[in-house]
Parts: sequence; C-alpha cells; structure tokens
Amino acid sequence: MGLIDQWFSKDGWKQPLLQGFNLRAEEAERTFLMFAFYAATSIGLVWLEAITADLFLSEYKAEGLPWIYIASAGIGSGLSFVYSQLQKALPLRRVIVIIALLMAAPLLLFWLGLSAQAVYPFEFWKVSTVGITIFLMRLWVEALNVLNDLNTAITANQLFNIREIKRTYPLISSGILVADVISGFSLGFMIRLVGNLENMVLLSCGMMAIGAGILFYLSNAYQQAFPDFLRRRSGSEDQASEFSTNRSVQGSLRRYVILLYLFFILSQVLFLLIDFRFLGALEEFSTSEGQIAAFLGVFNGILGIFEVTMQWLASSRLIERVGVFFASLLLPGGIGILSALAISSLAWQAPLVSQWAWTVPLFLILLALKFYDELLHYTLFASVGPVLFQPVPEGVRSHVQAMVRGVAEPLSTGATGVALLTLGWFLGDRQLNILFPVMLVLSLVWILVILLLRAKYVNLLVISADRGQLTRDVDELELRRKLLETLEKPGPEKRKESCIDFLSKVYPKSACELLAPRLMNFSPTLQRKSLEAMLLYPNAAALGQVKELIDQAPSANVLALALRFVWITEEDPDIRRLRVYLKSEVDPVVRGTASSLMMRQGDSTQKAEATNTLRRMLTHKSEKERVMGCRALGEAVYLQALRIYIPKLLQDESLRVRWAILDAIAATHLEEFYPSLLRGLQYKSTRDAALKALVRLHNEALPMLIDLVEDVQKPDIVRLHAWQAIGLIGTPEALDALISHLVVAWGNNRRNILRILLEIPGEAGIESTLKQIGRSGVEQLIDQELMFMGQIYAALLDLSPQAMWMREADLLKRALEGLLIDAQERLFLLMQFLYPIGAIKAAAFNLQSASRSNMARGLEILDNTLDIPNKRALLSILDRNSEEEKLRNLSEIFEDQRSLPSDRLRQLLELRHFLSDWAIACCFHLAKQAHWSLTSEQAVACLRHPKGFVREAVISYLWMASPRAMQTLLPLLQKDPDRLVIAQVKKMLRELELKKGNSTEVTGKASMNLLNISNQSGFETI
Repeated sequence: MGLIDQWFSKDGWKQPLLQGFNLRAEEAERTFLMFAFYAATSIGLVWLEAITADLFLSEYKAEGLPWIYIASAGIGSGLSFVYSQLQKALPLRRVIVIIALLMAAPLLLFWLGLSAQAVYPFEFWKVSTVGITIFLMRLWVEALNVLNDLNTAITANQLFNIREIKRTYPLISSGILVADVISGFSLGFMIRLVGNLENMVLLSCGMMAIGAGILFYLSNAYQQAFPDFLRRRSGSEDQASEFSTNRSVQGSLRRYVILLYLFFILSQVLFLLIDFRFLGALEEFSTSEGQIAAFLGVFNGILGIFEVTMQWLASSRLIERVGVFFASLLLPGGIGILSALAISSLAWQAPLVSQWAWTVPLFLILLALKFYDELLHYTLFASVGPVLFQPVPEGVRSHVQAMVRGVAEPLSTGATGVALLTLGWFLGDRQLNILFPVMLVLSLVWILVILLLRAKYVNLLVISADRGQLTRDVDELELRRKLLETLEKPGPEKRKESCIDFLSKVYPKSACELLAPRLMNFSPTLQRKSLEAMLLYPNAAALGQVKELIDQAPSANVLALALRFVWITEEDPDIRRLRVYLKSEVDPVVRGTASSLMMRQGDSTQKAEATNTLRRMLTHKSEKERVMGCRALGEAVYLQALRIYIPKLLQDESLRVRWAILDAIAATHLEEFYPSLLRGLQYKSTRDAALKALVRLHNEALPMLIDLVEDVQKPDIVRLHAWQAIGLIGTPEALDALISHLVVAWGNNRRNILRILLEIPGEAGIESTLKQIGRSGVEQLIDQELMFMGQIYAALLDLSPQAMWMREADLLKRALEGLLIDAQERLFLLMQFLYPIGAIKAAAFNLQSASRSNMARGLEILDNTLDIPNKRALLSILDRNSEEEKLRNLSEIFEDQRSLPSDRLRQLLELRHFLSDWAIACCFHLAKQAHWSLTSEQAVACLRHPKGFVREAVISYLWMASPRAMQTLLPLLQKDPDRLVIAQVKKMLRELELKKGNSTEVTGKASMNLLNISNQSGFETI
C-alpha cells in the first residue's frame, strides 16, 4: 500500500471524501497518479493542438486539412500495430513509458524545425523546412490523440481489475476534461510568458515529459500489475481468433452491426466536417500570430468547464431519465438544427448587404455548432457508445467493437479527407458553404440510423431475455417499451414468458399496471405467470381486470391466483363469496386457496368452516388433496387446530406431501418444527425442499444454519447445503456470516464458501467480500494458501529420501499432493474475486493440460491479468518447476529449514487443522510403520477427530506406541459411533485376552494424557 493509500486509510474526513468519489482507500494512490499522468499529458497535448492549429492555418489555410485527414487515416491502426510489436520485444511496463517518451520526443525536433529560419539563409529552404515541420506537427497531433488514449487505457487496465476500473476510470478519464480547463485558460498567458509559439512547443514537451515521469514511477511502484511474459500475439489477433471460432453474425445481428458501423462512421464524418468548417472560419478572422491559439485556448477552457460539469453531474442522470437513444438523438438533432440555421444565414446574403453583416452571425453559428458537437461528443456520446454494443453476443462483442472503433472510424477519416479535396477541386471556395447542406443531410441520416438501431437493439435484447443472457448495461426505457410490445403482438409463447419473468424482476412494482390490461388476451400459462408477478406487489387499480378474468371461469391454477389477488387487495372483501369454492367437487387447488383466505380474513364461524375443509384435505386418501391442503396451510395466517396434523404429514408416504409441508412450516414460521427443516437436509429426497424452506425464512434461519455449519460432527454434505442455504438467503447478514467464516475457515469449508460467494447473482458476494475485507484481505487469503503450499512442498522434500520406500509413505505423499491440488483450486477461486472470472477460468483450464504450450498460455493469461504482490511466486508454483525451485520462489513469504522426516511429520500434525482428514490418517499410519514418536497432545487431539478412519489410524498408532495405556483405553472406545473403530477395538480386545502375562497397570501420567477425551466423538470423559 502506497503513502497516499495509507493516508486515506486513516479515519476522519478522508473516508467520506473517498466515498464521494466512489473509491476505496487501497485504490486512492493508483487513481490519483493515473489522473495526474493523464491530465499532465493532456495539458501538453491541448497546448500543442492549439498552437499547431494556429501555425497550420497560417501556413496551409483550411484547404490543407483534408490532406491531414487522409494521412491520419492509417495512423490508428498503424500505431496499434507498433504498440503490439513493442510488447513482443519489451515488457509492458517498459513499453508504456517508452511510448510516453516517444510522444514527447518529436516535439524537440519540431522546435528545431520551427527555428530553422534563423539558420538557413535561403528563403525557399526556410519556407520548406517550416512548412514541412508544421504539416508533420499537425499529423503528429492526430497520432498523439490515439497514443494518449491507448496508453492510458492499457495502463489503467493493468493497474486496476475489472471491478476497480468501473469506479476509478470515470475519474481518470476526466483528466482530459480538467486539462481542457487548465490548458485553455493558461495558454494565452503562457504564450506571452515564453514569447512565441515555437517556445510553447518546448513547454508542451515538458508537460508530456512530466506525464512520462509519473508513468515511470507507476510502472516501478506497481511492477506486479504488469506481465513479465512478452505478448506472442496482439489483442486484436486474439479477438479475431475468438471471433473465428464463433458462428458468423447473421440475420438481425448482422443488420444491427451494419447500423453500428453507420452510427460511428457518421459521427466521425460530422465531427471532421464541423472541425474543418470551424477552422476555416477561424482562418478568416486571424490577423496576427498566436491569435488563433489564444482564442482556442479560451474556447477549450470554457468548453472544458461545461464538459466536466456535464460528465460528473448530468450525463448519467440524463441517460437514465430519457434513455440511451433519445440521448443519442440530441447530438445529430442539434447539428441538424444549427446546420439549418447556417443555411438560412447564407440564404439572406445579398449584394446590398455587406460581408460583415452576414459573416458575424454565421461565425457565431459555427462557434455554437463546434461547442455543441465537442460538448456532447466527449460526454453523452462517449457514455452511450459502449451500451450500443450490449446486444452483440459476448463472444464476438470485443471483435465487433474493435472493428467499428479501430478500423471503420480511421477509414472514414481518410474518406472524409478525399471527399473534401474532391469538393475543393471542383467547387473551390464554395465548398465551405456547401458543407452546411451536407451536414444537414448527414445528421438526418444519422437520426434515421439511430431510429433503426433502436428497433434492432430492443429486438436483440428480447432474444437475450429469452435465453437468459441479459445484462444490466442496457437501455431499460427502450427495453420496457419493447417487452410490452412483444407481449401484445403474436409470437412464441416462450418468449412472452421470458418477457413476463424479466418484467417481474426489473419492474416488480409496475407489474400490475403493465400486465393487468393484457390478462384477457393471454393464454392460461401467461395468465398464471402474470398473476404470480402481480401478487408480488398487488395494486387495487388492477381489481377490475382480475374480477373480469374470474367471471370468464379460467383454469383452476389461474382461478386460485385470481381469488388470492382479489381478496388480498380489496379493502373490505366479502368472504362469504368464497363459500362456493369450498365444495368437494371444486378442484383442490381452488378449494385450498379459498380455505386459506377464509382462515386469514374470515370471522370465527368462517374460520371453523375453512378449518374443517382443510382437515378433510389433509387426511384425504388422495395425494393431490393432501398436497393442496399442505400448500393451503402455508397461505393461512393461523393454523389453529391443524397443527396436530403436521408431525404425521412430515412422515407421509408421499414425497410431494413432505415437500409441501416443509414449505408450509417456513411460510407460517412454525418455530417448533424448524428442527424438521434441518433434518430434511440430511435426506436426499427432502434436501431440496428443506433448502428452499430454509431460504424462505431469510434471516430467521441464519442462527440455526450457522450452528449447523459449525458442527463438525455433521456430515460434510449436510454442512455444504447449509452453506448453500445461507448463500441463497443473500441478505447482508447472510453475506456477513459467509465472509466472517471465510476468513477463519480452511479446506473444504473455505472452498465451499468461496464457490457460494462467487455464485451469488449480480456479483453481490464478490462486492460484499471486497467491501468487508478489502482487496488486501483477499490478497492475505492468497498468501495463506501460498504459505500452506510451501509447508507441503517442504514436507514432500523432507519425507522423500528416507521414507518414500514405505507403502504408508507413498500414501502420505499422494495425500499431500492432493492437498496441493485443493490449495491450487482455492487460489483460482480467490483470484476470481479480483479479476475477470472468464480469464481466471481460461488460465486454470490451460494449466490443467499436459501440453507445455497450453500451460504456457495459461501462465501468460495470469501474468497479463494478476497484479498481486506475490505474483512471481504464484506463477512459479503453477509452472512445471521442481519442488526445490518452487520452495525457493516462496522464500519471500515462507521460510523453512530442512528437517528430519520424523520432525517434519510432527510439524505436519501441528498443522492438522489445515490438513485433510485422509492426510492426518496417513501421518499416523506412517508414524506407526516407521516407529516414530508423536506427542501425546497430537494423539489425543486427533482421537477426538469427527472422522472414524482418523480415529482408527490414531488407535493403530497408540497400539504400537503405548500398548499398556491402550488396555485401559480400549473398553471406553467400544462406545465409538463408527463401526470400523468398534470392529478394530474388538479385535484388539481379543488379542489382549489371548496374551498372557500382560500387565494391567498403566502409569497415571499416560492415562491422564490419553483418556482426556471429549464427548464430541461419543466417548465418556474420564
């Protein structure tokens, strides 16, 4: 943890400050330094961009800009290729610093080039040198924009994992907005301070060098965040390979992707046309050197203030309120309106009107157009862009995004340059005015593309909902509209069921409003699902539609749900109308529902009548009657005299009845029958029903579930399902219980808790773990696993030379190797809390392969993903190194000296709480065979072990090590609950009877040491 992290970790006003920025203390230093790097580099870049624009317009006029657009078309892909090639030759932490320095280095040459007129006496040469320098400077500005964003994104992705970057990157990315403000307002003053534009190039170089220095410190302070493996192929190649393994984009998805290309191409073309026309207008008003640069500085400063304000305060709120697509329409809509105003301004031009009269308003329109485009392009447009890629399947999403943003946009830049040159050749100066109609047409086309995208977008999302693949990063307003449209139009039944399920999850409180008007048009299946969703939040406004449905005599399941909705929702329901449904000929589903409602809301006579109906159902010979009666019990508030039937129903011959009564116990919170829910976990037939019932109790079930998981005498499978129940409850209290046990648990318990936390939907388990114990806490758990693996490697080395020829020693070796596999599995589970789950699983899959190339690929994935302090040691353990080399690589966190085999065995038993049951048993078997002495404390402690085969191994060892003490101990061991132990004890007693002359005296000390046994294993305490 760095100095800034330590400073922020202290209590006081600093924690609220971090919470205000949505940061955690351990992320503060990296975030601050990345922000400082990005801001410093961007300040130099904005300065350079402004002074280059001034020099370029003075030298080449606006007509030279198309050549820049054409030349810069290949810069994006070309620099990405160079970046990729550098990563093949150098470590990434060196590449990012070299790129940062390379960004600044050419500025020194540009400064010399701009000063060349003081060296060369020939006018033609002076102009040529300065002109070429200015052209290269303008081209390098385009390159710097690409390199700066690329370097920042790659560095941030290495320094922060996927969960951290969601919190930190918005703050980091605002560095360029802050740079706009600082550099914009300071540019005019700095020009006057240094004297001319040429010296400002040196100042820009200095700011970029400061950014490179910050990046150098970051790369050294956080070396573990950067891989040592050299990349063998670029990310784009990996994406292309992944794309080739997936099915081709077809049908609706193909059309959607084409629209995405058009969306981003049109945005880029309009951005360039506005920039070209704006700079052309600035050229007309330029009268002296530095005037354009000073104006652009003030313009960028004011623009930066608005950008920062909008990005921090307005963008996300606006998108949430109006939706992604309406927010997207704001940019082309505003461009179209301002272009139309510019056209109308030009239309008023007449010979009698002076040029000043119409030029000034036109310039103001251009100023507004440029301001509006820049403001929304770097705020709203940047925010909605990633959301538009959400309907694309995850397997091909990254490839499509790279092709659209990395290939299509640069090519459209070049095409725009060619088009502008062509217009210039044919139209001359008139091309500047013809651009306004072009921008108007393109903005209208862009609006059309957005509307088409909107339709395709929601269609694909509905398909995703049908497959259960929806994510939260979608436009919910559009999705809601389309889901309702899907429900109303003819279509597959399954898709409509998925829509109702999704509505009940995303808009549960609006289910009545959205579904009630459509009940009469639904099939019985959809009616049932709709009523189930509506019952989550009943609304009296839907009573009319539900009563109309009841009058239509729907199916039994639908009628039962409708009756429950009406009599729960109405303020003063007429319970007498339910009596007609208590008749024996009525379907048990409806009869049970009517009975439970009368017991809930009726008077004493009505409750007695309903009770008699349920009594007949609970004692009926028909299984369906009993099942429906049990379900009705769960819906009643007061069970009254019906409680006496519950014990018999718990032992009913019908499995469905037992399931239903377990659910009824949870629904009615019958505490006296809660032990039956726990016993239900012990039997395979009722385990699922008992699990659901316990989950239904929520926090009320936590104390007894925690007692169950802490009871080591219970079977592992029962404790596992108890852990699963806690995870499924999912409340903050349940998550706290899981996390608090995670810190102290080991072995199977830790593995089970990790899996359960990872499986909680929405990554709630991961976020709660990181919030409670922090990233440092997870790293400590990883270090514990590494230290444990170091102990095992040391044991394998010490036990191998002298003892491995024994069969028992070979069994212990295999048990220890199994512990290494278990520890490795826990390591991968822990890593999933910090890094993308897919990347960790891919690495684990490759490392399990026998192929060296696959293992190398798995190690490379981890090297490019992990940033924990002990990454090198972890990678060494996972690699095919010898045990000696692995132990050496663990020396920083685990120090151990070579020991005698007997000493090492005793040391292993001191770590018995971390060993598996079988490994402990193998230790005693080896000690017996090798005649090694163990401490009495180790023997007595393991004699209390809950596993019978462990106690059996301890007894075998004691039979060899202290036979006289066993003469007194054996009679007590006959009460052991394990049959294997009892058989072993009986055999030893028979052998004692056959021996003659054995002494029955046992030393007091030995007896006290060996007979101090806990009742936990079923023995009496002496």
